[in-house]
Amino acid sequence: MNIYEMLAVIAVGCVLKWLVRDERPFQWLNVFSTRILLTLFVFGNVASKDLGYLLSIRLVFIYVVLIITLSLGMSYIYARSFVKDDNWRGALMILSTYPNTAAMGFPIASLFLDDITPAILYSTTNSLIVLPLATFIAAHYSSGRASVKNSLVRALKFPPTAANLLALALVLAGVRLPAWLLNPVKEVGWWSIPLLLVYFGSIIDLREFRLRHLVEVGLFRNVLPFIFVFLTLKGAGDVYYAVLVESAMPPAIMANVILAHYKLKAEEGIGVTVVLTLITLVFFTTLRAIGF
Repeated sequence: MNIYEMLAVIAVGCVLKWLVRDERPFQWLNVFSTRILLTLFVFGNVASKDLGYLLSIRLVFIYVVLIITLSLGMSYIYARSFVKDDNWRGALMILSTYPNTAAMGFPIASLFLDDITPAILYSTTNSLIVLPLATFIAAHYSSGRASVKNSLVRALKFPPTAANLLALALVLAGVRLPAWLLNPVKEVGWWSIPLLLVYFGSIIDLREFRLRHLVEVGLFRNVLPFIFVFLTLKGAGDVYYAVLVESAMPPAIMANVILAHYKLKAEEGIGVTVVLTLITLVFFTTLRAIGF
């Protein structure tokens, strides 16, 4: 799904919300696409990998870990020092840490690369780490910062997170599930992407948009990772361009799905995500137009 298809599907969600004028069908859509289809999609994609695959992407993996650590660490320090609202603290860390590396990252990477394999590797590795991490943060802050044990239990109750960890355990144990099982699981699960885009479009409401929130998320999600990769990886060929693009993507729709699931400032997060997505799109297309 390219950028224009993604925006078109989001627009469909906006139009449907205006026509239906009832939140319940979209809430059911969210539950079905998140708890069933997305769970299948995550499990199928992670379980189809093998240990050799994970070891072959060491440089990309290192930068995924570095970028997650940078964005999460800096947003945590900032939130602890300057943000009084516990719910926005959690939301800020999730939005800062969970980038849209696939639906938006792949089309933008293709502006700079003929072969986007490094971008796919970045996205896959990022998903392995950030989904359970973001879910834990959401569970922790939405419960009034409960104990680590209780937050882990709440995080594991989110089906895609449990599926992600189960599939990763199978990969690390060397268990290879047959293609006749995984391929249908991935194909059916893929439909979570357009359905979540429709749901995202149905809940877009810029009335809760805050300029301060945009600056905060933009700094930790886009600006700092971009500068860090530009300064440390320049000259690494295709890996450089792939990591540069993927590391600086706006928050993922999935990040907002997690916020909505845990009732954690989803309205504010959606407004910021929409505006940052448009800014990021304009920024990278401008870079390409001037010959970067």
